[in-house]
Amino acid sequence: MLEEIYRMLVMFLGKPPSIFDWEYRDKDKNFNRIKNITPQEFLKKYVPVDIENIVTLINAPMSDKEYRKLYTVKYLGSIKGKRVIYLNLEIQRLKKFASKTIKNGNPVWFGSDVGKMYHRDKGILDSHLYDYGSLFNTKFNLNKGQRLDYGESRLTHAMVLSGVDIKDNKTVKWKVENSWGKDPGDKGYFIMSDEWFDEYVYEVAINKKYFDNELLNVLTTEPEVLPPWDPMGAVARVF
Repeated sequence: MLEEIYRMLVMFLGKPPSIFDWEYRDKDKNFNRIKNITPQEFLKKYVPVDIENIVTLINAPMSDKEYRKLYTVKYLGSIKGKRVIYLNLEIQRLKKFASKTIKNGNPVWFGSDVGKMYHRDKGILDSHLYDYGSLFNTKFNLNKGQRLDYGESRLTHAMVLSGVDIKDNKTVKWKVENSWGKDPGDKGYFIMSDEWFDEYVYEVAINKKYFDNELLNVLTTEPEVLPPWDPMGAVARVF
């Protein structure tokens, strides 16, 4: 099927080039052109990211998953020879590693359920943004794990954490760079409350240099294979 999909895409879009030219203007508005470069050459020369040491941490407090254990999803992945591997950890650990990464000058890729408790135009992600309970005179009692178990929540979108607000050694809110253009939020940037992180963030991509020996040892174990329909397979980061 992938072969057929590729064939049809080539019919409409043309065969992907093996080399390309890259044109851009730098911060001083000077025009630059990089000629006849391959994607791999471009990656090595202009994208200084230590990809091989990046690990996807998930927070999936579900009935069928344990913390400090590796998981993968059957059939998930688009790169030959690469598996999507997840390390399931407590949410506080995800926030700790994300905060450390940002304070060291690097952004953090993350996956979340962006459609929950958010305002697109104002760029707000806050679990108390709407009071549905008072409106309908009822209570919504499912916790994060139960929402995943019953399909009420899942990963729907990936964004980037580019800033963190810390008061009295506790994270308060996060600066989020989205990919929906400049109109939503503040020129494309959102503000996320720390509680929204707790409830609706499921993945972060972190360099394993921040891990202790316990977590490094877990990375050497064989991951448990989850079924293709597992909610952790909805948004995948393959490194």
